[in-house]
Amino acid sequence: MRSRMFIPAVTAVISLLVLLPSSALAHRHRSPNGRCAIDMNIAPRQIVAGDPVVVFGRLRCANPTNAAGQEVKLFHHLTGAPGSGYNYVQRTTTEANGFYEFSRADGVVETNRSWYVSARGARSAAKQIRVAAQVSLSGPAEGQLQTGFANRVTFTGTVSPADVGARVILQRQNALTGNQWRRIDAGVVEAGGATRGVFTITHTFIVPGDANIRVLVRSQGRNVPSTSEVLAYTVSQTQNAELSIQASADPIAYGEAVTISGKLANGANQPVTLLARTVHQQGFARVAQVDTNATGEYSFPAQSPLNSTFYKVQAAAGRLCGATVSAVVPGQPCRAPGLSSAVLYEGVRDVLTAQASPTTIGAGQSVTFSGTVSPDQTGHAIYLERQNANGGGFHVIQVSYVEAGSTYSLVHRLYDPGTRVLRVYIPGGPGNQGAASQRFTIQVDPAPASTLAPEAPENTTLPPEGQS
Repeated sequence: MRSRMFIPAVTAVISLLVLLPSSALAHRHRSPNGRCAIDMNIAPRQIVAGDPVVVFGRLRCANPTNAAGQEVKLFHHLTGAPGSGYNYVQRTTTEANGFYEFSRADGVVETNRSWYVSARGARSAAKQIRVAAQVSLSGPAEGQLQTGFANRVTFTGTVSPADVGARVILQRQNALTGNQWRRIDAGVVEAGGATRGVFTITHTFIVPGDANIRVLVRSQGRNVPSTSEVLAYTVSQTQNAELSIQASADPIAYGEAVTISGKLANGANQPVTLLARTVHQQGFARVAQVDTNATGEYSFPAQSPLNSTFYKVQAAAGRLCGATVSAVVPGQPCRAPGLSSAVLYEGVRDVLTAQASPTTIGAGQSVTFSGTVSPDQTGHAIYLERQNANGGGFHVIQVSYVEAGSTYSLVHRLYDPGTRVLRVYIPGGPGNQGAASQRFTIQVDPAPASTLAPEAPENTTLPPEGQS
């Protein structure tokens, strides 16, 4: 008689085991009688401080009716908080089939932490969320900078939450594919108020060329390494007073034209030659030649470079200082042979097209951002960015690469209900300057917890940290 009563109980437990993946069961604590188990998902798995987080999952019981209307408690442990253990955060109730959701779990999440949930005596596995600090970066208006100590540049910024003493690394993008960053300077986060830290870095640029600049903040354990937005500059050499060079616009967009002009001091009606090279070329090549006017000014025909380009101008030798009388040109001052202007770096900005579809979704559904990049940037990194919680900038939430034909497609799931502002950004580099798309406003409507699927690995990815 006792064995007959035991058979239904065994059957019920086996049914529960069939419902749950073996890998999941290995990491969960079932209720003491083994009749219920609960799982937990976090989305996104990595955020920037202030972004909302959704925790969701399902309570499963041998008797399905026992999974409905059950209280689910959420607990967290703050990474780096010694001896704190797990503390209760909030509670919710399961739906008819045992599904549950914390739509803005833990309120405002600003530091790394682990979570687990419990219900009917069952406990989920603990899972960690990685939280980057919200980092702002300010500097000169994007555009042209010059080399040399006299032209040193000061960058300032904020870090939230405050992380006084954290190392701040100033980085410059160093690859044609837009995904390598090298250290060029450093600073430290200082106290800037109760909720944020501040930093200041003054840097002297030595090498002309592109200067796509960001900072990387190395947290002291509370946050993951955190990056700022990118500021885009072009760096040219300090002007040569004897032979100046300037551009009508810098940078220009791909397909636009630029006029290179300047002045040769005391060089009326003299020939000057325009030389150019890209980062792919080893040496300068002759592009055009014109004569200066009666005041020494010159202007070359408009140029339409496909990639960011180094330009310089050379003047004819003229009367050489220390030369023999036979080399003297009456009325012309002496100057050094092979007089050259400074090197002017003309940035050519990518042209980025972008569209988003759909722009209204239910929580847990995806939006596809697609478009093209000109010139051809096949294989180049491209970012999907989300507006910061304070509305003061953007941060990267997904990294992908431009596909064959210089097209791209970024598919991203959004889990938190509300209005979200996103954009596409292609970082610049030695080949071309970067570009940002228009902003897209995406409406995310609430959805039943039963419709939420776990986040795919590629849904939340970040650019490399680079040299620090």
